[in-house]
Amino acid sequence: MIKIGFGFDTHALQPGLDFWLGGLKISHSKGAAGHSDADVLIHAIVDALLGAAGLRDIGYQFPDNDAEFKDIDSKILLKRTLNLIRTKGYSIGNIDTTIVLECPKISSYIPEMISTLCRVMEIGEDKLSIKGKTSEKLGFIGREEGISAYAVVLLESD
Repeated sequence: MIKIGFGFDTHALQPGLDFWLGGLKISHSKGAAGHSDADVLIHAIVDALLGAAGLRDIGYQFPDNDAEFKDIDSKILLKRTLNLIRTKGYSIGNIDTTIVLECPKISSYIPEMISTLCRVMEIGEDKLSIKGKTSEKLGFIGREEGISAYAVVLLESD
């Protein structure tokens, strides 16, 4: 059996915060604000994985009012999510993602993001796609006030 999940996340960008994206700390004048490290790409992937497995969402599994998750590395949340879906008998078929932000330009970081996330998920790099887009200067993303990410996941029964 195969199952498909969709994930989305968005965070405000604020000066003086670390900018974590795809498991990497990227040098930028702003970082994403959130309870954890606010890595929108990982959060979108986690939501897609949880949704496909019927395990609700990231806020249910890792609540933002729980001190355990304050400033947590989102790669840890991803690893825990993988453990949850594996206990239900699923493995990852593939993941397709899109990051939407005006700057910094992320194309040069994408190979390392893929390598990092695939290592965490214990999957081949051919199973993860990461794309970067802008919003053409429109809306909160275009004004560099925020960042969003989308993910679609295909799970397969073991």
